[in-house]
This record gives sequence, structure tokens and C-alpha cells, in this order.
Amino acid sequence: MRTIFFTALFLLCLSLVSYAAEVTIPMNAVDEHGVGKSLGTVRAVDSKDGLVITPDLKGLPPGAHGFHVHENPSCQPKEKEGKMTSALAAGGHYDPADAGKHEGPAGKGHLGDLPVLSVAADGSANMPVTAPRLKAADLKGRSLMIHAGGDNYSDQPQPLGGGGARIACGVVP
Repeated sequence: MRTIFFTALFLLCLSLVSYAAEVTIPMNAVDEHGVGKSLGTVRAVDSKDGLVITPDLKGLPPGAHGFHVHENPSCQPKEKEGKMTSALAAGGHYDPADAGKHEGPAGKGHLGDLPVLSVAADGSANMPVTAPRLKAADLKGRSLMIHAGGDNYSDQPQPLGGGGARIACGVVP
């Protein structure tokens, strides 16, 4: 009887630990020359509602910014059409189902579509967002990207939500 009790207790604890998976991602400014200064970190923790992503960032332009998981673990620039482009080595939005469309965190598009990152007037971002379709394990071998502009969760009028240039990036450890 005691063995059954401790086995059940162990399995219960093990199931609770599965919700506690987390990763901390160091974030840096990026431009066409490469990876720049540290901007802080983003912590991602599994929850029953999805992946809770909590930024602790400073030095960003105020306002709304597109926020995505990108497919490659790199923040390096790469050449596109004869011009170096910031963090292009990160590839596109993480899209393991090959949906090929941008529909936001609750849509059926890219799995890497995250809620918009809100940056305060002082350049800090610390408001958590939840990505309902992601888990911390999905981030392994990827990068986290912050774009210059907001995100309308659509491919119209501009592709990929219209966020524009990549201004900050972090490789998931």
C-alpha cells in the first residue's frame, strides 16, 4: 500500500513539473552589421494556458512591436538582394505545419506568431503575453525576434503583419 501511495505521489509531482518547463532567452539589439548591445532577457514558462512569455527588456523604441519565434538559432545578418539585412539568418517565422500564412497567436497560421510586444515610453518592456499554441520545448533550436513596427496578424496590406525590420533578437539556449 505504501509503495502505491509513493508511486502515485511521484507521478503527480512529475505531472506538475511538466507545466514548469521554462527557458530564459538573452536578447540583443541587431542591425545589418550584426548583434549589438544586450537589451535584457525574455523568460518563457509553460502554463495550462500555453507559453507565458515575460520580457525584462530596456532600450527599445516605445510602442507596439511584432514579436515572433523564428525558425533558425541565429541573430546574424545575411545578404538579401545584394544588401545585408539584420538578423536574416534567423529565417522566417517558425511554421512547422507549413501553414504559410500569418494569423497571430490564436490563429491557424505560423506557430511562431506571438502576441504584440508593448514597449513603454521609457523603452522598457515587462508585460507578459501568452502564446496559447506554444510550449517551451518548441523554442529549442530557434530564435526570438522583435520587429520595428506593430503586427496586424495578417498578410495584408503587408506580409507577415507589417512589422518591418528586425531590431532585436535572441537565440534560445
